[in-house]
Amino acid sequence: MNIELRHLRYFVAVAEELHFGRAAARLRISQPPLSQQIQILEQQVGARLLARTNRSVSLTAAGDQFLLDARQILSQVESAAARAARLHHGETGELRIGFTSSAPFIKTVSDSLSTFRRSYPDVHLQMREINTRAQIAPLNEGELELGLMRNTRLPDTLDWKLVLREPLMAMVHRDHPLAQCTAISLQQLANEPFVFFDPHVGTGLYDDIISLLQRHDITPFITQEVGEAMTIIGLVSAGLGVSILPASFKRVRISEVVWLPIEEPEAQSEMWLVWPKHRELSAAALRISALLTESITRLKGI
Repeated sequence: MNIELRHLRYFVAVAEELHFGRAAARLRISQPPLSQQIQILEQQVGARLLARTNRSVSLTAAGDQFLLDARQILSQVESAAARAARLHHGETGELRIGFTSSAPFIKTVSDSLSTFRRSYPDVHLQMREINTRAQIAPLNEGELELGLMRNTRLPDTLDWKLVLREPLMAMVHRDHPLAQCTAISLQQLANEPFVFFDPHVGTGLYDDIISLLQRHDITPFITQEVGEAMTIIGLVSAGLGVSILPASFKRVRISEVVWLPIEEPEAQSEMWLVWPKHRELSAAALRISALLTESITRLKGI
């Protein structure tokens, strides 16, 4: 059996018009080829589908059943094509993104995710909170399509673009003597008890900030090591030490914590969008990337 979709479309047109001339005009073909294709279809099916006289065309019982099935098949094909097209254009499907705990606090990121959700509600965003260094393996292995991470050393298999460069800020308890300053230098934190990340957690901020301090000959006196930035903020609010975090965390408003600008201009951290070089990005991933780029452009006023 070699029934083609055009045979089904030809048959449906004739069955609905019950007239070969009108069906041929509707299909924009001449009548003789249409009659020939209907005959071929009946031969393939092994049943007479249309009863023809010189004056009329009507459906046989087999034709009635075949019309129902033909309409269903054509509808399924159209639906399948529409679903494939929407997936191709990034309007459906699934997008797996890894992100560090600081990413949602960056307005550029949160606004882009919110815009994407409103614009493409049928794309399932699977967000996975995972520290910077721990994102590298799942990105290479295809478990994640995109990663939002702090600047770090990447293997040659991954590519990246800048999402945001933001200042680092010092955090002190509101009763700390430094809380009265409008800005401080890193040296003013050199002898303070420091609340910071556990080096084994794998956050990019650990390497970022520790290397910054070391460039200024500072070895921080770390008294508390924790796994999450929110825990750092909580311990600073309890008066257990000082710390340094990106400015985006100021969106966490705790009255006991005072945020202080750092005078050194190199006290900055970057957020990157990272993806594997060896895999083609889906249309949904490209849309997220474009939204982030647009947000950066608006932020810079370009």
